[in-house]
Amino acid sequence: MIEYICGRVALIRKKYGQSDPHRLCRDMKILLLNEAMGHGPASCKGFFLYQSRQPVITVNSDQPEQVQRVILAHEIGHAVLHRKASGIRAFHDFALFDGTSVYEYEANIFAAEYLMHDDVVLNLLNEDISFFGAASLLNVPAELLDFKFRVLKRKGYKLDPPLMANSKFLKNID
Repeated sequence: MIEYICGRVALIRKKYGQSDPHRLCRDMKILLLNEAMGHGPASCKGFFLYQSRQPVITVNSDQPEQVQRVILAHEIGHAVLHRKASGIRAFHDFALFDGTSVYEYEANIFAAEYLMHDDVVLNLLNEDISFFGAASLLNVPAELLDFKFRVLKRKGYKLDPPLMANSKFLKNID
């Protein structure tokens, strides 16, 4: 499945030439809504819905900009990978880095692959920058970099990430 997701990201990059998830939403004709949904652990971070042939992503505007960018890329992953499944129910993310749901795992892989290019990640790590330093320079949470490590390992790179992302990461961000 990781290979399939990476292939979809490669096609999207080629077709749209976008590295900015906001512009990608516009180019893919996905309606993007920003709504205040709270700061606390129980607040919704974002969701994807496909209704009446219109894809819609809603992102919690109360979250920091860096987190909103990750949430948006994650929800685009749902739009690309799970459009048909969303007709049954909306993807309503309280815990973004949820390892228990196949759909959430796939959307996290999509976000990691879309937001971080292999060569950039590998160059940072080759410059002797720490895992957490690399995440900071990439402007992503360390947990998302962990998902990128999973992708790179599947591609054959020898990497050992210092953490395993859990399902409560974004739930605990204020």
